[in-house]
Amino acid sequence: MSSLSKVSNDTGASYEAVTSIEMATVFAALSNSARIDILRYIAGHRHCGCKEITEVLPLAQSTVSQHLKVLIEARLVVVKAVPPRSKYDVNDDLIKSLSLTTCSFLDSCCGGDCQ
Repeated sequence: MSSLSKVSNDTGASYEAVTSIEMATVFAALSNSARIDILRYIAGHRHCGCKEITEVLPLAQSTVSQHLKVLIEARLVVVKAVPPRSKYDVNDDLIKSLSLTTCSFLDSCCGGDCQ
C-alpha cells in the first residue's frame, strides 16, 4: 500500500494511512449492496468458500464470483488456494487503516466535531 502518512488508533497501534486513490477504489467496491453483504459474511465466517456464501445469500455462484473479484481487486478480501477450492478472508490491515484514515478524513472536514 503506497501511503502518505501513518494513523493511530486509541490503543496507539499505528497503521499506514490509505491514500485518496485507495479510498476511492475501496468505496467504489463497496458501492454495491451485494458486495457489502458478501464482505460482512466473510468477516463473520473467516476462511469461507464461494459455495458457503451462495448458500446464505440469494445470489448465483457466478454473481458471487464476480463480486469477489471486485473485492479482491480492491484488496478488501484476500484469497488463499486450498485445493480443490479457494478460501476467502477479510484484509484486516486494510480495513483497520481504512477505518482510521476515513475517521481522520471526516474529522478534518467537520473541524474534529464528528462523533
